[in-house]
Amino acid sequence: MRVAIVAESFLPNVNGVTNSVLRVLEHLHREGHEAMVIAPGARDFEEEIPSYLGFEIVRVPTIKVPLINSLPVGVPTASVTLALRSFQPDLIHLASPFVLGGAGSFAARQLRIPAVALFQTDIAGFSTRYHLAGLSAAIWEWTRTIHNMCQLTLAPSSLTIAELEEHGVQNVRHWARGVDTVRFNPAKRNPGLRRRWNPDGRKKIVGFVGRLAAEKGVHRLAPLSGRKDIQLVIVGDGPERQALEELLPDAVFTGALHGEKLAEAYATLDLFVHAGEFETFCQAIQEAQASGVPTIGPRAGGPVDLIHDDHNGRLLEVETFSRDLPAAAEYLLDDSRHEQLRHNARAGVADKTWEALGAQLLDYYEEVLAETRRVPLTFFGPRPELPMWAARALRGRSD
Repeated sequence: MRVAIVAESFLPNVNGVTNSVLRVLEHLHREGHEAMVIAPGARDFEEEIPSYLGFEIVRVPTIKVPLINSLPVGVPTASVTLALRSFQPDLIHLASPFVLGGAGSFAARQLRIPAVALFQTDIAGFSTRYHLAGLSAAIWEWTRTIHNMCQLTLAPSSLTIAELEEHGVQNVRHWARGVDTVRFNPAKRNPGLRRRWNPDGRKKIVGFVGRLAAEKGVHRLAPLSGRKDIQLVIVGDGPERQALEELLPDAVFTGALHGEKLAEAYATLDLFVHAGEFETFCQAIQEAQASGVPTIGPRAGGPVDLIHDDHNGRLLEVETFSRDLPAAAEYLLDDSRHEQLRHNARAGVADKTWEALGAQLLDYYEEVLAETRRVPLTFFGPRPELPMWAARALRGRSD
């Protein structure tokens, strides 16, 4: 099988979309398939990689859009269609399509190549967090247009599937995320790191791991700051770091960590808290659980499928998250139940490997290809009406 992946984000930028694409490429490589990636180019002094596992990476120009995590956004150009036509894929995989992926969806329709879209980023939710709620309707219109041009949309959680269907997205199926249970493992717990974070050894370690951006809701951890029994640890970097350092003056800020250092940080926590309500899945929660760490998250989006109250953590209402957080943390950190919660967290993700998720994804690919072969002329349907503002954007016009 030849698979072309059009990704909104890719190396050297590391985030949930990039990690998912890397795991898909690794599975395609293991199974002997061919692939190529179309992705945004690097910016500033970052180094681009020309290939990954021997698969070609085709780069497009980039701009930065604050709404989308201030990360490079690929500019749709004619090179997208040209690269796809040259590679002649059997199927196009759109990773979190919005801008570059939008061009990919139209190219797929133009070239009559079946496409599978993965919904990973709640751009409409981000617009609310960045005080641009008026854009939400337009964003959903564009999202619906992109996804309904594809033969299948895959979403990572039950609430996300329901939201997509509520906004008119068709043919939505469930595809979660795998986790590396070897890398993220309770055995990585590091007593030396724990002493650096908490020299007197009297406090429980409560932490967050992720990008320090407004939509992550890290400010909601403030009620745990300044306590004699809890040491906050914030792992990550981003535009909100300075404001959070002022809000949480006694917290340990490690900056962004990767590889074994990240795995050790997860495993050394006693409790993980993620307060952002716009996560379509929340891989950080799953990585914490694989590390044997109970988790607290909002009763919204992906965390609803990952956290089970008083079994491996607790879900808190978004509106009262900060108010309810101290009591929930005290309950989960209590010595009488904490060890069982740690065991449950790890056991709950034992079968959620990337190998299993990769096999499921290939099954979805085969399903789409089989249906395309069965009804080659009608399966693509009529070309949907493109919103005028979106048509202008794809043509590179601003008039």
